[in-house]
Amino acid sequence: MTSWHKMGDDRFAVTAQWPRSHSFYISGSRFHDPLLLCETVRQTFPLLAHVAYEVPFGHQLSWSRFQFRVHPRAMRTEATPAEVELHIRCSEIALRRSVPVTMRMDIEAVRDDVLLAVASTRFGIHAPAVYQRIRQGRGDVPRMYGEAPPPTPPVRPATVARDRAQDVVLTPTAREHHWQLRVDTSHPVLFDHPVDHVPGMLLLEAIRQAGHALSASAAPSSETPTYMDIHFHRYVEFDSPCWIESSAITPPPEGADRGVRVVARQSGEPMFTASAGMTDLAEI
Repeated sequence: MTSWHKMGDDRFAVTAQWPRSHSFYISGSRFHDPLLLCETVRQTFPLLAHVAYEVPFGHQLSWSRFQFRVHPRAMRTEATPAEVELHIRCSEIALRRSVPVTMRMDIEAVRDDVLLAVASTRFGIHAPAVYQRIRQGRGDVPRMYGEAPPPTPPVRPATVARDRAQDVVLTPTAREHHWQLRVDTSHPVLFDHPVDHVPGMLLLEAIRQAGHALSASAAPSSETPTYMDIHFHRYVEFDSPCWIESSAITPPPEGADRGVRVVARQSGEPMFTASAGMTDLAEI
């Protein structure tokens, strides 16, 4: 994030800068990674909640729904870092004692007046006492983060279009198209600060990698998710296995080469359900 300003009632512009390359958010040398867009959107939640809606520090934000669609041709990297502007409209705002407790954001991301992507999201905003009730004893960040088990073995990186094992978030199982979520709390990007549950951006990466792994052969490194629609049902915890399943969607989402459905389950309960569209950027 580099700046923000109010454009009207519940309308804002937020600017951000994307580097030409990134150690983790990579989708080939010619295009910005769509999940970098998702990380940018994620950072707008606390920014606008605090500065525009006066949500006190210490409140916790949680995703319930997230959708995005990128225009691949517009996501090409250029000779300089990308200066991106997010046009944001907030709606469906529920208040408690004048503080938002739920909110929807609809977002257009543009660069040099060219539309890069659209996104929409709903999230909750929880006061500390409310969050502790929701977490039922699991809201102690130092304890939950400190007691997280070591990461399980990764699948072969090429299977999920990764070069480094440390960036893999899936562990193989004996079942086809079925993996255990691999959680490495030492990862410098996915865990840039301690948390009491598996962060949402790791779950989005699991959707991407499950989409790659569903391919019949090693996933092409030029393939990337250009569409996602995710419903988050529960927090994914550190202390029990989370299972990731994927299957093909036919026909794929508009503009994508392949469609993928991904479901996460933990302790027999659904954690999130998602659909994604995978596009091979080598064809663009």
